[in-house]
Amino acid sequence: MTAVPLDILQARGADAFDPGFGVYVHWPFCAAKCPYCDFNSHVRHQPVDQPRYVEAFLAEMAAMRRLSGPRSVTSIFLGGGTPSLMHPATVDAILSGIARHWHVPDGIEITMEANPSSVEAERFRGYRAAGVNRVSLGVQALNDRDLKFLGRLHDVADALKAIRLAREIFPRMSFDLIYARPGQTVADWDRELKEAVSYAVDHLSLYQLTIEEGTPFYGLHKAGKLAVPDGEQSAILYEATQEFTAREGMPAYEVSNHARPGAESRHNLTYWRYGDYAGIGPGAHGRLTVGRARVATATERRPEAWLDRVASEGHGMVVQDVLEREEQADELLLMGLRLREGVDLARWQALSGRDLDPAREDFLIEHGFVERLGNSRLRCTPAGMLILDAVVADLAC
Repeated sequence: MTAVPLDILQARGADAFDPGFGVYVHWPFCAAKCPYCDFNSHVRHQPVDQPRYVEAFLAEMAAMRRLSGPRSVTSIFLGGGTPSLMHPATVDAILSGIARHWHVPDGIEITMEANPSSVEAERFRGYRAAGVNRVSLGVQALNDRDLKFLGRLHDVADALKAIRLAREIFPRMSFDLIYARPGQTVADWDRELKEAVSYAVDHLSLYQLTIEEGTPFYGLHKAGKLAVPDGEQSAILYEATQEFTAREGMPAYEVSNHARPGAESRHNLTYWRYGDYAGIGPGAHGRLTVGRARVATATERRPEAWLDRVASEGHGMVVQDVLEREEQADELLLMGLRLREGVDLARWQALSGRDLDPAREDFLIEHGFVERLGNSRLRCTPAGMLILDAVVADLAC
């Protein structure tokens, strides 16, 4: 591993705030690539050598442990890709490896992403036996027409079967839906949300369809062959989402995430509260406190190249950058303003070494985009969430 120079580490002040320490493991394989997806996911038409990947995951964990030092883990997240394509024995080996390298207290949140098309009761029970206690299902739509449009391999019957199994086997469960789909009206979306809530979930991730460069949808959209709701209609759907979930006791605690009190994703809160997390596997990112510095890590994205790099260097990291305090302040603002609880201004000031520009803050408050929570926190209003990137850019200047 290319070590961050100790003189650089010691020259930077330590962050006194600790929102937790998460471990993220990226399984990069999918059965098919969805046309809207720009995540680091890959389709392989031959069986993946899972024991070889386990060996590489464990080697990279050891490298991350040397970088992070001893830590107590507050959450674990198995993401992808499609982690539910892993054998239960693979998941067990990964979780056991994490427990060997860091302290893993009993009962912490251990989440696994799963696609309904890859769900089997026996496999779910195997994941639960390995220690997974929360599952996040990529349902995405509750009608077969839109599931086909989104390129999903499951139908509604598969989705409902997966939801029932998840509720039976795991203590906690969430699922994702995508809205602002072509032709979708507020009435359509309202009916779908009512159905979603009827499944007695305590957490929903509700994402607006975005056209990402490099995806098949991007090419179709650019060629005029894919029409999605315009900005005004998307804003109406977003506002309808906030109103409906608030009435149902599942208000937004983050831009796209809704939960009953106490059911928030603890792992994702670590990201948004700008805590430390180790990112392991192809294309995984991390943020680690090393000595008195904060280090950004990223690994090789291509799975086979990542394997080769781990074999030759003991890890797959291609980025290991020490972040300046101003960079940390910008990241804290970008992540924290996504949350309904907002940003701890004392922490931001400690990192940035300055106060917010009063004129900029007053302008945003006057126009109803941000608000103060006492003297200690700043958050976006619902109107501000609609233009979050612009708000962050204005405050960070």
